Amino acid sequence: MDELCPSRNSLLLGELYSDDLVIAKSIRIASWGSQIFEAKFDPLKKYSALPLSLIIPQNVTELVLEQKLQSLGVRVQRPYRVSSELDMSSVQTAPGHWCGMCDNNLQIRTIAGTGFSDPESSNLVSNAFSQMVAADVTFEPEPTGPLTLEGHLNGTIFFMFIPFGSCFNAELTRDGKPTTKSVVRVSCAIPVKYGEPPHSPPKEYIQDMIDKHGPACISSDPSLNRAPVKIDQLVWTTRFRTHSAIADRTFTRLGAAIFLVGDTAHVHSPAGGQGMNLAIRGAIFIADAEIAEARYARALETIGFTKKLLKLASLGYDPYAWWTPISWASIRDLALRVLGRFNFVQLKVAWGMSGQR
Repeated sequence: MDELCPSRNSLLLGELYSDDLVIAKSIRIASWGSQIFEAKFDPLKKYSALPLSLIIPQNVTELVLEQKLQSLGVRVQRPYRVSSELDMSSVQTAPGHWCGMCDNNLQIRTIAGTGFSDPESSNLVSNAFSQMVAADVTFEPEPTGPLTLEGHLNGTIFFMFIPFGSCFNAELTRDGKPTTKSVVRVSCAIPVKYGEPPHSPPKEYIQDMIDKHGPACISSDPSLNRAPVKIDQLVWTTRFRTHSAIADRTFTRLGAAIFLVGDTAHVHSPAGGQGMNLAIRGAIFIADAEIAEARYARALETIGFTKKLLKLASLGYDPYAWWTPISWASIRDLALRVLGRFNFVQLKVAWGMSGQR
């Protein structure tokens, strides 16, 4: 479900780079409607030809990569699922032929004889981030003003707002009703205390989620938004749980070579939009088994990076003590406002978000 294609992988998806795309030159973080931090990608121009992030739906990225493989004569067959034990000793691979799988596949890890666990703890930082809801929607009327990639911290609720524009409408609405309006992806952490989200959350659930936790510019509440908007079309919706885990090893030989990449090798929260980034780079280096150790280390770094983001986002606004109005979240907001003014902080955050750590 990753949508953020950081600068490192923007070069890999150069076919998609055009004036029609929604381009994020920064990521804004707001708290209770007020901006507290903006991570600008401009400092990366000395490291990348494209110091920006392309906002691309995952299914579009997969389509472009599949078309590229087919143009190179590679036959892509999907989807397939391993349903029983395989005798890997009988598998023979011809030179130049590869079989790749990028799925959180327990069966493959079992065959490879590798464990899969959280490198730090089996518990999340906070139950506030153990379940999430995401949806692609259009609005009526369409929101006014410039729309950009934004994260909103409202109490212990984290809400993400990602504008896709209209350039991917054909791909996003392939199985539903076509639309010419701009599509927006919204995602929100649903604390356990609010109960389990419904399967394929309906329009009413998503609208309520936006009005309670989203930015004012897409709210239907006239007391929050001078030009209230409502969901017109629910293009896609889902719910999912978040956790972190990594395979004990990503390369083994059982008659044939088994390389674990993507979600089969490592999973983590969607914070920072690093999942697809890590999977693509893992696939690039798959041909060199010696790099497996380096990819393992990079996966550990990414898991640690996303957990730090979760820790920051999960801080609450409840007073630290009865005798003081100060909370950990208010300290975080103040620190981000101050630190965000320094160029070296901008560079460090942009570097982390770019996948170049």
